[in-house]
Amino acid sequence: MYRYDEYDQQIVNDRVKQYRDQVRRRLSGELTEEEFRPLRLQNGLYMQIHGYMLRIAVPYGLISSKQMRMFAHIARKYDRGYGHFTTRQNIQFNWLKLEDTPDILADLASVEMHAIQTSGNCVRNITSDEYAGVARDEVVDPRPYAEILRQWSTFHPEFAYLPRKFKIAVSGGKEDRAAIYAHDIGLSVTKNKQGEVGFRVLVGGGLGRTPIIGCEICEFMPWQHILTYVESILRVYNQYGRRDNIYKARIKILVKALGIDEFRRQVEADWADIKNGPGTLTAEEVTRVASFFTDPAYETLDDHDSKLNEFKADNRPFSNWMLRNVKPHRVPGYAIVVLSLKKPGCVPGDATAEQMDAVADLAERYSFGEVRITHQQNLVLADVKQKDLIRLWQEAGAYELTAPNIGLLTDIISCPGADFCTLANARSIPLAKLIAERFEDFDFQHDIGEITLNMSGCVNACGQHHIGNIGVTGVEKKDHGEWYQVSIGGAEGNDSSIGKIIGPSFTFNQVPEVIDRLLQVYLRERTEAECFIDTVRRIGHAPFKEHVYASDFAVAQEETADKHEVAPAQYAIPFYSPRF
Repeated sequence: MYRYDEYDQQIVNDRVKQYRDQVRRRLSGELTEEEFRPLRLQNGLYMQIHGYMLRIAVPYGLISSKQMRMFAHIARKYDRGYGHFTTRQNIQFNWLKLEDTPDILADLASVEMHAIQTSGNCVRNITSDEYAGVARDEVVDPRPYAEILRQWSTFHPEFAYLPRKFKIAVSGGKEDRAAIYAHDIGLSVTKNKQGEVGFRVLVGGGLGRTPIIGCEICEFMPWQHILTYVESILRVYNQYGRRDNIYKARIKILVKALGIDEFRRQVEADWADIKNGPGTLTAEEVTRVASFFTDPAYETLDDHDSKLNEFKADNRPFSNWMLRNVKPHRVPGYAIVVLSLKKPGCVPGDATAEQMDAVADLAERYSFGEVRITHQQNLVLADVKQKDLIRLWQEAGAYELTAPNIGLLTDIISCPGADFCTLANARSIPLAKLIAERFEDFDFQHDIGEITLNMSGCVNACGQHHIGNIGVTGVEKKDHGEWYQVSIGGAEGNDSSIGKIIGPSFTFNQVPEVIDRLLQVYLRERTEAECFIDTVRRIGHAPFKEHVYASDFAVAQEETADKHEVAPAQYAIPFYSPRF
């Protein structure tokens, strides 16, 4: 993985010193909260319901065991013993004291980490495929290019005050595992018929209040020019993106207003002036950065382990885990292992300090000391010997990291919701837990098959509900308790799509029943080997909507709504998280 050079380290150290003085002045009253706000946001510090939340950058989701142990240290010393991994491959701590935050940033700097550009109207953390470098379908390893983009975008003076935040994702496999269609810029590293490396470039994707799937702006951009081309996209956006309305400030609105053809014309006109300028990549620079991502010391191993196969045949829990959580590796004798942070009854994406320390230990023993963070809020050990899988499963199971549900119904993506976030209209965490507990039976989940359920507490879509096969989002109904809209038909990957809301919203307690009814239609209507999203696309939304809003459910909905109007506090559900 990439290691800081002296310049990287000096920049981060200097930022910590600057921030420490800013906090001192805020605590002494020299700075008002209004004056301090942009300063703290530049360092990833938010004011939430209970206190300050710090979002730490994890470039393209890759960290060392040493860095994971630092997360555990921060959780124990400064927080309440846990952290929350996000859909942006970052980690957040939710219970911090302002006076402690300079020390936290100093601790992070000691292990080559920071929180720079995890907030603000700038280029945010560059994300990528959590299986980069090890996936069997990989065409080009995207990590060197993700690192080049990270270095280029950090403190870029021209793009420090964009109309709105800006997100870039890079994928290098035949299958998109980085949700590139849902980003401001999505990049797919590929090869043309001549074997030359280049990028398919998408632009104008995004979720939130106005969800849009990105458009192709360039079919194949040679690798030498990817920085200058991305720069031209940002320059056009920076000049013409709206600054008068926060809800219409994202690049997706500009692309939609101009049309992709006109937007492309403006980008290429700008690019003509800089395409061969200083931003042009050289083979030497790509080779230099790629040297940080060379293969570890793989052994020559057999892809068939008789002991492993015997244990799998005799142990159903292990067999289920192998089926769902172990992925094929490009090197014979090795496997990719996904450690689930979604055991039913737990908070999706949360990991305790003890779990983080355990993951660091497992990474050192079994995966060359590296850990990946996924967009689905799980963790990955990317280079595990197949002969070590039994021991790994046993040891990880002691820390509740082996729920065999990756890609299944209880592998729920969820934002923190109204338990923490000042923007949320409704709680996500308690509802996600309620749903997971209702459908935790593995045989049932296995019968349902591949399905994604994404949940957000508001339209800002931190839980990416628009691209969940089933999406749940909290909506505002003043003085009427918590209500949720449900959508179906969303998907990420090569065939990305935005889900469609099925109808009027539901109360907290109705949502699990709604999901059950959606699944009933799917099980009734599916053909052999058809996933939930395939059935939705084949038969449309109408049969699902009809069954959900059938007369027996409509009566219950009306009665519950009346009760909410009379006494919404009666249905208040306390914090589910065991952290409180």
